[in-house]
Amino acid sequence: PRDWSSDVCSSDLFPLAALTAQSNVARLIEQAREFHPRTVVIGDASHGPALREALAGTGIEILSGTRAVREAAERPSDIVMAGIVGAAGLEPTYAAVQRGAVVALANKECVVAAGEVFRKAAEDSRGVLLPVDSEHNAAFQLLDFNQAHAIEMVTLTASGGPFRTWTLEQMAKATPEQAVSHPNWTMGAKISVDSATLMNKGLELIEAHILFGLPPDKLDAVIHPQSIVHCLVAYADGSVLAHLSAPDMRTPIAHTLGWPRRIASPSKRLDFTEFRQMSFEKPDLPRFPCLQLAKACLQMGGAAPTILNAANEVAVEAFLKRRIGFLDIARTVEDSLGRIGPRPIATLADVLEIDAQARRTAHAIMGGR
Repeated sequence: PRDWSSDVCSSDLFPLAALTAQSNVARLIEQAREFHPRTVVIGDASHGPALREALAGTGIEILSGTRAVREAAERPSDIVMAGIVGAAGLEPTYAAVQRGAVVALANKECVVAAGEVFRKAAEDSRGVLLPVDSEHNAAFQLLDFNQAHAIEMVTLTASGGPFRTWTLEQMAKATPEQAVSHPNWTMGAKISVDSATLMNKGLELIEAHILFGLPPDKLDAVIHPQSIVHCLVAYADGSVLAHLSAPDMRTPIAHTLGWPRRIASPSKRLDFTEFRQMSFEKPDLPRFPCLQLAKACLQMGGAAPTILNAANEVAVEAFLKRRIGFLDIARTVEDSLGRIGPRPIATLADVLEIDAQARRTAHAIMGGR
């Protein structure tokens, strides 16, 4: 049991059972020395020898390989913070959910890809899913499911990314450096590109549908360039509840780590006297077709979100490697959806099979790039 006497988010309050990384062995070594987890895992097995040498004599168990990442998620722990980017996080996160863990979900793609399979696993195991994405974490705090009949609309906000005011002609020439230069958040390259295309918001609408069981017609997105309001929930009596915080991921992380209590975090505090205005605008779908594609997949259900996510991951990687242009991302995703017909998904094996097919299709569309 955790000692809540100080209510401060610290490494003493959250001793680490396991710490994993894919290939950044230097950072993993640094964090292992600082936080002393019982086990560390490097997904890329080629870095295993370097990890073992650096941590020799520490008493820390060293494991390597993809299977070891999944095994770490299967081990007993109070909470699993699932932060692996993309569909690569699906199997270890699914393993944690299957054993009934409290899962702090910082990976939206695994929920998008696995959909109902993922939710059913949580229901069967009585696991707890706590959303870490700022928008879903905000919705989690605002939604009153004792009054579910009165929920009219859940609106997720988006900053609009670095290309919010760019023309299509300008975006056609956009570079990876420009796409990852987010105006408000410091994020990894993949999610930054998704923010620039607004695919990230589309994936979040699908995730909200799965996590909260809300129908598509009660989910929407709005552009809010200041990134202060993260979610708005409208109720039948005309009330609209809004969640506000600085654009600092330490706030939702602290909320999920402390849940159901609130604990202190070092995140930035809001000073409302600093804001001259907070503005909201509708997304320009013709300029940002990825959001429209995601909305269509939300309506279709089945394998559509799985295909959307996989093709997008392939296209974004190709863009970051300068193999395709920025506008080619949406074209690749749309063509992939058109080439793979709709079908139901019943098991994790179905998800993995369709995911692999969508990746092959996207590569073929791009000419193997």
